[in-house]
Amino acid sequence: MNETVRNAAAEPIIEIENLSISFFTRRGEIPAVMDFSCTVMPGEAMGIVGESGCGKSTVSLGIMRDLSNIGKIVGGRIKFQGKDMGDMSDEELRSIRGNKIAMIYQEPMASLNPAMKVGQQLMEVPMIHDKVSKEEAYTRALEMVRSVKLPDPERMMRSFPHQLSGGQQQRIVIAMALLSKPALLLLDEPTTALDVTVEAGIVQLVKGLGKQFGTSMIFVSHNLGLILETCDRITVMYSGEAVETGSIKDVFDRMRHPYTQGLFRSIPLPGADKNSRPLVAIPGQLPLPHQRPKGCNFGPRCHHFVEGLCNADEIPMIPVAGHAGHFSRCVRFNEIDWAAMPPGAEKKHEPVKPGAPVLKIDDLRKYYRVGGSEVFGSSEGRVVKANETISFEARESETVAIVGESGCGKSTLAKVLLGLETASSGKVLLGNKEIQSTGIEGRDVGTVSAIQMVFQNPFDTLNPSHSVGSQIIRTLEKFKIGKTAGDRKQRMLELLDLVKLPRAFAERMPRQLSGGQKQRIGVARAFAGQARVVVADEPVSALDVSVQAAVTELLMDIQRKSKTTMLFISHDLSVVRYIADRVVVMYLGHIVEQGTTDQIFSPPYHPYTEALLSAIPIADTSVVKKHIVLEGDIPSAMNPPTGCPFQTRCRYKSQVPGNLCETQVPPVRELGGGHQIKCHLPPSAFDAMEPVISLGKGGAHDVTPEG
Repeated sequence: MNETVRNAAAEPIIEIENLSISFFTRRGEIPAVMDFSCTVMPGEAMGIVGESGCGKSTVSLGIMRDLSNIGKIVGGRIKFQGKDMGDMSDEELRSIRGNKIAMIYQEPMASLNPAMKVGQQLMEVPMIHDKVSKEEAYTRALEMVRSVKLPDPERMMRSFPHQLSGGQQQRIVIAMALLSKPALLLLDEPTTALDVTVEAGIVQLVKGLGKQFGTSMIFVSHNLGLILETCDRITVMYSGEAVETGSIKDVFDRMRHPYTQGLFRSIPLPGADKNSRPLVAIPGQLPLPHQRPKGCNFGPRCHHFVEGLCNADEIPMIPVAGHAGHFSRCVRFNEIDWAAMPPGAEKKHEPVKPGAPVLKIDDLRKYYRVGGSEVFGSSEGRVVKANETISFEARESETVAIVGESGCGKSTLAKVLLGLETASSGKVLLGNKEIQSTGIEGRDVGTVSAIQMVFQNPFDTLNPSHSVGSQIIRTLEKFKIGKTAGDRKQRMLELLDLVKLPRAFAERMPRQLSGGQKQRIGVARAFAGQARVVVADEPVSALDVSVQAAVTELLMDIQRKSKTTMLFISHDLSVVRYIADRVVVMYLGHIVEQGTTDQIFSPPYHPYTEALLSAIPIADTSVVKKHIVLEGDIPSAMNPPTGCPFQTRCRYKSQVPGNLCETQVPPVRELGGGHQIKCHLPPSAFDAMEPVISLGKGGAHDVTPEG
């Protein structure tokens, strides 16, 4: 659609020319963005991609002129609808900001006033910007709440922000941004904090609204799949600079910058396989702003680097011949063999043969009793059924993924396994030992060291006032490993080797480590006591793409050596498809489907699994995907629906006779080979299911269609 828009409309909505932004601190000037250029035409969506610290959010804040008192635009200019924003008075900028240019932030509650009803906050926008009456403002606000597909719009308008779910809050923020009919909408990671099925709904909404209102968009994200689904053009940033820009098709299928290629090789696309086609992490670290190298910023991490050429001088954006609007900040892109793998990337692994079951979970239930409150007018307590009839097993050397959205009970299950909670009923066997009723304080050292955890956020798990080495040694002391202090020190250094960190890091404090390095220390501690089971709770979701690949490969390397069983808790099905041998899908406390990874990713599916698969953003132009957007939100575990937990959102319910779905919990249906689905659907419905993800023609990734 947008080539016609580009040609027909002479004037861009926004034109950024050689923009440079610096932050001035006590240490002096820190350049955050250098020589950044980008043009967005009317109705067009531009994606800005890069890892944390690359300057992508700084660009959007620069457009909004919201750089706090230490940030300054030190070079270049930004023209909005043909007018240089640098020449505008404060008053002109104020009238544009929030009116003609609106911004949607990552965290919806940062944009909402917790003490005001949602309706009042929405009505303020047309009342302030368009000076309309209260009645007119209410009508417009209500109409916009309907546009963003929120249920019961009148009730939403009467609610306070805390009474809405995360997805509903983000829709309200989008409604607020669109009420002023902006010409340009800036979206800064607007779906990072949301569940995948909610994210799919928001993505479809944003695309639809862009077309409906003709709004131009700049979509800032680290998720390449999301950019593919929402944008027409893409700009890739690295260390403060744009390194490649062009149409989605050009950049995804004919990338011409080594960093762009590095990003694609470190994400698990269809066809990646942990044994035959492992992920390739980008070596090294992002340079700090005051330690950027001469010439190409990516040079020290690039295996195409040529001394005296790549570091001779500043490198401009160079046009790629034959591709209109495609530019790369690389002097060698015409000489590089883009199909060749980097050195050392061809390693293949023999598939691991799983051993005997190490962990057996049988009919596990975990209920919480929530006390009644006289203040809020309810005296009787309520029961929250966090886990309901959970049964599965995990064998030696096997990776079992537990998948589901927030509130499905996967973290509660992890707490029961670790002894942070005790089960309400059922059994958990570690080897031959029952552990479901023994809290952590009652467990012996052997049991505690045998089942360990890698947490989601590496920043919260290290003591900021102790060195890294001393924290690992303390873990070894707790697990009674090593006879002397010398033994423990030696084992600590071996653990640093194991997680591929230099031994000198033993002396470092946590604040001197990057996020990926901290997560490696978390992995080292989990494996310190020869753990038999490691529970990894979203271990890579807080990390950058290239770091994710390194930590994922590290976890699997250690697992191969130590034959550990891994429970991998995640909502990211791309990573799960790559890493897991078997998958357990949870919804509202129930296991709704389980089987091998191949069984889960090929039909027949549980209706919820089908929606989850459809919601994965895949960064591959050759993938054809069915779009299934679930209606409504996940029900509360305090007040779950009767019958099947998924019946309130299921698109197949009409195929089940009578009101079975509303009245009875479905039976577990065996589909052969250990594949189980908890569902009332007749066999004919399962037989008729088609693949959600299939591979069409084209695309730069040599992948094979799934079964």
